[in-house]
Amino acid sequence: MSEIWQYRDLLFQLVRRDIVVRYRHSLLGVAWALLQPLGLMLLFTFVFTRAVAAGALNDLGVPYAIWAYVGILPWTLFATGLGGAVLSLAAHRDMVTKVYFPRQILPMAAVASAFFDFLVASTVLAGLAVYYRATCGLTLPLGAPLLWLGPLVAFQLLIMLGLGMWLALANLWYRDVKYLFNVGIQMWMFLTNVLYPLPENGGPVVRALTLCNPMIPIISGYRRVLLEGRAPEPLALLGAATVGAMLTAGAWAAYRLLEGRFAERA
Repeated sequence: MSEIWQYRDLLFQLVRRDIVVRYRHSLLGVAWALLQPLGLMLLFTFVFTRAVAAGALNDLGVPYAIWAYVGILPWTLFATGLGGAVLSLAAHRDMVTKVYFPRQILPMAAVASAFFDFLVASTVLAGLAVYYRATCGLTLPLGAPLLWLGPLVAFQLLIMLGLGMWLALANLWYRDVKYLFNVGIQMWMFLTNVLYPLPENGGPVVRALTLCNPMIPIISGYRRVLLEGRAPEPLALLGAATVGAMLTAGAWAAYRLLEGRFAERA
């Protein structure tokens, strides 16, 4: 990590460039960071509350729109960050082949630029809170549980960094990984409690899914903190943090071992 600190200016410039390139020549600019999660929330609110009879949604305790947005917001960060990370090494061929720097910086920059979008899109949540307070008297809880947001975001970023580094490395060796990722991330969303609650008594399949999917306790943690005013489940959160630490440590070691071959694969 000391080497990453030495190259912190490079990391900052890469993040800045990603953000500027993404929005400089777009019509709506940074508003695109709002439109993606907001559009998904509006679409699935219509699907699940108007077009489809979904009885389980009546037990959420809050309007479905804000419940869904609290899940879509971290998931958009997750999908966007990994989408940038998987291409990060292959897309910077000139840097990888001609300049020495810690290669881990490239997926780190992709995750950090996605985090910027996450912060922008978080403002919509404040707008939803104001709207539902005025229309149906909903008051989001405030107090000590909100302090858990910091660890939740940190653990999610740790998972993203570890997984993003592995995906970037795999895509450098096998360029069809990026296509498999585009399919896999969509399937992963529907196997996570982003748009609908998972059944509590779903049998061994659901229990296995919950144990193997680190994003389930992360998204559940956001909802417990923001909508229920409760701390996340400690064991589930510890499990997600452990997965993130193992992914990151393993990927870091792999980069150290294989960085001498990056130039020939780029």
